[in-house]
Parts: sequence; C-alpha cells; structure tokens
Amino acid sequence: MTTTQDIEGQVEEIRRLQAENWPEGIPREITHRLGKTPLSQYLRQDAKTRPDDAMVHYYGRTLSYAEIDEMSDRFAGLLQERGLGAGDRVALMMGNCPQYLICFWGIMKLGAILVPVNPMFKAIELTYQLNDSQASLLVFQDDLAPLVEQVAGETPVQTLFATGAAEMAGESSPVPRPDGMGQAPQAPGVERLLNAMKSAKRFDGPDCTDLDAVAALNYTGGTTGMPKGCVHTHGDMLYTVAAYCGVAMAEASPEDVVVSFFPMFWIAGEDLGLLAPVYTGAAVCILHRWDAVGWMTAVQSYRGSIVTLLVDNAVEIMQRDDASGYDLSSLRGTSVCSFVKKLGHDFRNDWRALTGSTMVEASWGMTETNTCDTFTVGMQTDDYDLEQQPVFVGLPVPGTDIIIRDFDTGALKPLGESGELCVRSPSVLKSYWNKPEETAHAIRDGWLHTGDIGMVNERGYVHFLGRRKEMLKVNGMPVFPAEIEMLLGRHPAILGSGVIGRPDERKGEVPVAFIHVDPAKADGIDAETLTAWCREQMAGFKVPEIRLVESLPMTTTGKVKKEELTALL
Repeated sequence: MTTTQDIEGQVEEIRRLQAENWPEGIPREITHRLGKTPLSQYLRQDAKTRPDDAMVHYYGRTLSYAEIDEMSDRFAGLLQERGLGAGDRVALMMGNCPQYLICFWGIMKLGAILVPVNPMFKAIELTYQLNDSQASLLVFQDDLAPLVEQVAGETPVQTLFATGAAEMAGESSPVPRPDGMGQAPQAPGVERLLNAMKSAKRFDGPDCTDLDAVAALNYTGGTTGMPKGCVHTHGDMLYTVAAYCGVAMAEASPEDVVVSFFPMFWIAGEDLGLLAPVYTGAAVCILHRWDAVGWMTAVQSYRGSIVTLLVDNAVEIMQRDDASGYDLSSLRGTSVCSFVKKLGHDFRNDWRALTGSTMVEASWGMTETNTCDTFTVGMQTDDYDLEQQPVFVGLPVPGTDIIIRDFDTGALKPLGESGELCVRSPSVLKSYWNKPEETAHAIRDGWLHTGDIGMVNERGYVHFLGRRKEMLKVNGMPVFPAEIEMLLGRHPAILGSGVIGRPDERKGEVPVAFIHVDPAKADGIDAETLTAWCREQMAGFKVPEIRLVESLPMTTTGKVKKEELTALL
C-alpha cells in the first residue's frame, strides 16, 4: 500500500533529478512582475503607469491600456446596474474580438464569474451549459442570435447583450479580415453591448483582490455525460501565467507583441491571448480566427514576437509560395501544439530557415489545471526533445509536481514505468461545479488523477503516452464519445449507440458512431438523415461518421464493448 510518506519521498527524488536536468538559463523560481495579486490589478497598474501604450491591435484599430481599463470598468459598471455582483455568472459566447477581452476584465474586476461558451455550440449544448452554470447574463455575437432566441427562455438568463465581430475593428487595416467577419445582421430586439457600455456608469470598485475568489467556470467534456465546469480562481490564473511565462517567456516584456488566434473561450486561448499579455505587459494582436495570410501580415505589421501555433498552421505557412515574401524575422520563439501533425526535425528545420525562430512544443496541460503544466523550452540542443520517445513533454513548471500511479490500485509507480499521470499544482481546479462526487473521484489527497497515461523517466522528464479516457482530438478540439452518445440518445429512432475514434490524416481523429435503430421507426432513417440531424444538434467538429448496425456488442452489465467496435473499423 502506498503511503503519504512514500509519495513525498518520491516527489523529493523527482525534484532532485529535475533540478539536475533543469535547462541552463531558465528561471527556477516564480516571480511576479507586479506582485501577487489578481491579474485585473496588473491591468489597473499598467493603465496608470503607461496609459498610452498599446494593449490590443485588432484589424486596423489599436486600443491602449488606459482605454481597455476604462472600457472594462464600464462593463463592470453595466453589470452592477443590471443587478449583478461578486459570484454571479456571466456567459460570453463569441469569437475573438476586443469585446471579449473587455468583458473578461470587467468580470474579473467585479468579482463575477466568467462562463466561456463555445460559439460553435448547438441548442442542446448551449441550454445545458447556461442551466448548469446558472448564468444570468449572456453576451453573444450577432450571428448567434437565432440560436440564442431559440434557447434563452429555457435558461436562467435574464439579460442579453449582442455585439458584432467587426464593431471594434478599424476602418482600414493592414491585416485582411477573414471571410464573413462582421457580415451577420444585428440581433433584432437585443440591446447592443457597446451602446449600453457608453451610457453605463464607470465601475469604481471595490475591485476583487481575493486570489481565492472564483474567477471562471471553464467547461471540459465529460466521459460519463455532459461537460463539467472546472472551478478556477484568480489565484489559479495568476499562478498559471507566472509559472509558465517565467520558463517559456522569460524574456517577455512590454516591448513584445503576442499574435493570437486561439479561441479565447478555450482555456489555452484564455491563457495565451488574455492572461499572458497582461502578466508580461505585452501588447496582443487579436485575430478573429486562423488565416495564414492574416497571421503573416499581423506578424509583419506589428512586429509580432511571441506566437503559438498548431503544427498544422506552421506547415500551411511553409507550404505557401508567398511565405518568403513576408517579414517574419521579429519572431523570437514559436510555441506549437501537436494535435494532428506532430513536430519533427524537418518541420523545425524548415521553420527556422523561413523565420529564424525555433519551433518548441508548448506544454502538456488540462482544463482542470488551467493548462501549461510542463515546458520544453531550453531542451532543443541537438533536438534533444525530438529524440525522446514516446511523447516528450519536458519538465513540470515551478511549483508543480507530477507522479505516476497505478490506475486501479493507486500504487506509486517506479520511475520509468507508465501509469496514471497525477498532478499537484496551485492551479488544479478547486472542484467541478456542483458535482461533489466527481470532484472527490478526481482530486484525492491533493492530487488530481487525470485519467491520462504518463511516465516520469529516470532523469525526471515527463512523457505523455495517451488518454485512457475515450476523449478524441478532432482538429485539436476535444470530443468526448459519451457526450455524443448522450445527444444521439435524444433521437426517437435510436435505440443505442457506441462512439469511438478512427485516425484521420487531416483531422487527427474522427468520431465514428455505431448506431442501432429501432426497426419500428426505421422508415426514412439512414446515415445521411442521421448526419443531418447531428449537424442540428451538436457542434460541427463533434458530428460523427454514421455506421448503422443491427445490434451493438454489449457486456453483461449493459455497456457497449468498444473494443469490438474498434475491430469493425
């Protein structure tokens, strides 16, 4: 039986090994640029000391620190006028734009709780998240108006504000706008966010300065049902960026420009496009969505120096005949995430030849930990990181411990053996929102049991070997078979389903649904009609390939035998 003493003994041994192998020049300790206080106070301080410095670039418009501070105060004041205060949930459902950032910082100042919502959601998904979080106010993007109108009456939302993706863009821009941006008609009968903010009294405090106060419910998919809200605090956010920026962006300063297209409703987009720029004092150039020409133009026009890409994005750029015509020399480092295409020697060499920057795997992390739990910066000498097998994710960031335990018994695994990756970190979720049993199962004695397969080797380096959970990655987006199965169960003709993934060269993985249809209701039901139904019920990246079967292989306890479905592929 593994005891606490056994665990702490191994933790100390792993820390010793990691100290011996710590990359030269990478800080070992966490420092805080403007003190140990919520990041909204970093915005406040910078707005006072350098009010005219650029904070946001967005398609031809630049907003200063003072402007963002003032606008986020007005949004916080608007929330107050509508009866909201500390602890109330505020949902944001929009793509990347300055309004998202302004609302985010207003929520943080007031002490309300952010509920980021994926704008690709369909009615069932949106209704569930608004009801689960009990959000009373929703800010949404114009093109989502029909969806919001459809579900609002079935949720606790009392106040709606609409805004457009192009409303805060400049009249002209060196960065081309992506197709369709801002072309949706304004939401009829819904109050305009920017107009309401103009007439709102500016929030004058007191600001939320409690690091232990809940800041956000970041939803993650569930393997046993619908998504769960990860309860994260202001302290979680501060620790995440302080620890990660300290090792991966140690030289970042107010002179830097972050170029970010990662969706801000996604935890990685929140970290990279919202939190890290404010923590470092850098400006951020926001892209509404990924666009290769727009990205290259943004780097060239604003001298972008800090970027994070999917490997797929970098490959798309390198394959363009016109890529060498853009000045990308300002890039000091390129972090990448390997979801579909994986970082390799050729990609690294070609990127270095094009930009002079080295592609480095970003980190391993989870929504439950606010992401960014490990780093690989400084481990690229002779491509050391790429030579390690299997998937090498480097060392834990300062303040984080990782151990490996047996999935079934919880016994501590020796170094070099694989098992369940368990994390102890200041930014581990405090609970799953209103789910005490799932919280108790995931967090035991201060350790988050991730369900992921990992290994810590004899030098203290961490390897990620895969997900024991059924979670799939479709174009980098998490997809949970249990959630798809739950949604499929709403179809009146479907008796049962089993969803698994199959490898796909372009998307990484594709969900495949084996469906048993009720013979009495089978008229007119085929793969095509079910696919069309799925497109109405769930986000596009979740829509599965449909394979109709006469029966599903079942265990004696009533569960689908997924391994037999895999054999059918």
